[in-house]
Amino acid sequence: MTHEGPLQPVLAGVVAALVGFTSSFAVVLTGLRAVGASPADAASGLLAICVTQALGMLYLSRRYRLPITLAWSTPGAALLAGTGTVAGGWPAAVGAFVVVGVLVVTTGLWPWLGALITSIPTSLAQAMLAGVLLPLCLKPVTAFAASPAVIAPVVLVWLVLQRFSKRWAVPAAFGVAAIVIAVDVVVEDRVPSASDLIPHIALTAPAWTWQAIIGIALPLYIVTMASQNIPGMAVMKSFGYDVPWRPSMSVTGIGTVLGAPFGGHAINLAAISAALAAAPQAHPDPKRRWIAASSAGWFYLLLALCSAAVATLVAVAPAGVVETVAGLALLGTLAASLAGALKDESSREAAVLTFVIAASGIGIFGIGSAFWALVVGLVIRWVLKPKPIE
Repeated sequence: MTHEGPLQPVLAGVVAALVGFTSSFAVVLTGLRAVGASPADAASGLLAICVTQALGMLYLSRRYRLPITLAWSTPGAALLAGTGTVAGGWPAAVGAFVVVGVLVVTTGLWPWLGALITSIPTSLAQAMLAGVLLPLCLKPVTAFAASPAVIAPVVLVWLVLQRFSKRWAVPAAFGVAAIVIAVDVVVEDRVPSASDLIPHIALTAPAWTWQAIIGIALPLYIVTMASQNIPGMAVMKSFGYDVPWRPSMSVTGIGTVLGAPFGGHAINLAAISAALAAAPQAHPDPKRRWIAASSAGWFYLLLALCSAAVATLVAVAPAGVVETVAGLALLGTLAASLAGALKDESSREAAVLTFVIAASGIGIFGIGSAFWALVVGLVIRWVLKPKPIE
């Protein structure tokens, strides 16, 4: 079979799903656990977002014959990891996820809301994201200092793959981490039961508190829109595809609402991984690349069956191993966010303040640092804005 045979887009879709799953599921589980999810809740959440984004991809790619790929909000999960529990605990976090989905649907229906999000200065949105990411990206350093023999193989494999195949660096690092975890589990005689590896759902009735809406829902919505949906549209545009805005926001927003009671935090347009299905490498004929996105959807349904197994693996991992994989997975996003935050010299001071406040992890009135970072950044930017010359 030739390189341009019928299997080419199918394989491209499988690679897109496999890379997307293995490179950031640890971030998702870390984020869900941070806002109060039990191990069972977090496993259910991973299952929910795998299924909802898979169904969304299958519908959008087939309906519009475009390589529209969806993903979970990795920056959003990182934000959750830095936010921690809020008033109302896990049910309030689930309620916040529902609010995010409603806001995404509303963005598709009412253009003014999308315009409001795009009016937030890119430098401040990126600075907030960078501040949220920094504590997670420091985990490999602190974990290595605490357990160098355990962490070194994971970091070394990641570094080697960064040199030869960046796409597979984090999946390979996770593979090594899985071996480290398996050895530790056998040595410590903590082998999980077979029932722990079976996928399951955990339903949580959502609750709503103002702290969760302001501290989780609003920052999660902003990060998801600014770091995933809007860049995702731009990536697709660069390959010559005009993604239907309203249907895409409706599908991802409704998918987020439906997945929330089962623990899913947010699904959105893929940004970084979108190119895996939309680029010429997926198929030389642009009209055939939708098959790659459809194949990714089918493969995500298969990966959903692994949700309980990987969540169990994370739960029994030695201290620092999973955090190291999550931190390595986010380094590229941190670098891009810092570059975007500091690009505009006129708002650099506001961006730096936004960054340090978000990175501080402080909470005021039960509201996390991401919200306050953006508020302070906007105020400082307005105060320091040069006055027009009369």
